[in-house]
Amino acid sequence: MTAEDISAQLTQIIGDAIQTAGGWIGFDHFEALALYQPGLGYYANALPKFGAGPASGSDFVTAPELSPLFGRALSVQVQQALQASGTREVYEFGAGTGALAQQLLSQIGGDVDAYNIVDLSGNLRARQQRTLAPFGEQVRWLDALPDAMQGVVVGNEVLDAMPVKLLARIKGVWHERGVALHEGQLTWADQPSDLRPPCEVEGEHDYLTEIQPQAEAFIASLAERMLASRRGGAAFFLDYGFPQAEYFHPQRHMGTVMCHQAHQSDMNPLVAVGLKDITAHVNFTGIALAGQNCGLNVLGYTSQARFLLNLGLAQTMAAESLAERSQAQRLVAEHEMGELFKVVGFSTQDDWQALGFAAGDRSHRL
Repeated sequence: MTAEDISAQLTQIIGDAIQTAGGWIGFDHFEALALYQPGLGYYANALPKFGAGPASGSDFVTAPELSPLFGRALSVQVQQALQASGTREVYEFGAGTGALAQQLLSQIGGDVDAYNIVDLSGNLRARQQRTLAPFGEQVRWLDALPDAMQGVVVGNEVLDAMPVKLLARIKGVWHERGVALHEGQLTWADQPSDLRPPCEVEGEHDYLTEIQPQAEAFIASLAERMLASRRGGAAFFLDYGFPQAEYFHPQRHMGTVMCHQAHQSDMNPLVAVGLKDITAHVNFTGIALAGQNCGLNVLGYTSQARFLLNLGLAQTMAAESLAERSQAQRLVAEHEMGELFKVVGFSTQDDWQALGFAAGDRSHRL
């Protein structure tokens, strides 16, 4: 199926959903269809997504594809968490190409009885299976989470891909922004709403932002399952985002929703649906509170740069080639991934200090 066919069929399905719903659907409903509609959504179709550059046909690069030193550093934290919790399982959400799983298992595979992957994409699962074939039955793919989980959870760029609700303050009145049809084309449409951001946004100017009930519900569900097990464990999420005070800053009046295609970004998710990624930055305060309110301890919150450096990335880089050091530098450079990306950690226990947050913890800013 060509890219044009994918987009046309997906647009038709979204249009049908809008008509069935009475002429309007919330942005979170639209985003779920655009990203995850079986066989057609961005993460569900067979088009290439991950890669170092547009020449590969990819749309973006994630840290594990950028440098294998990312997984080597993260493995130090995962290994410590396994030992602290007395568990021998890892759960990775949204495993992409399988590069991070490969990197982690290559470093700490002897400490892991089962590496569980939860991924909604059938096409990506097939790619992961090829990449991880050398690890045999140590790797498992899950279609649903068990009622009780024990082990260490890892999610790299997972929360940003969970559908968000858009809220627009227009002339002082809050609306939910959704999607409608106009002459057969997808278009923006607003409806008055009782929904609000979690804090007041200063000023009277028009303002567009997001709230993230699905990501927060995911953390709550994860907490419930981890606390239901005898040993529990820990969880680490790496993504781009801000604490609440920065997220809802008055100057951030255009929101954070972005699209990625061929290593270019744009702000119009209603065009080329199914052919480009749709993301929003993460409100890490909301994520931390979702876990804490359900009984998890917040291990820490810091920048990706500080987290990886705490785990020995600089020392690892020193032994590598210039080319490898150059790539790994992008993981920690302030103008690349180092500052924009953050890390939040959770644990079912409160009697240990996670190495990744040993210096530069910013939990007080959440």
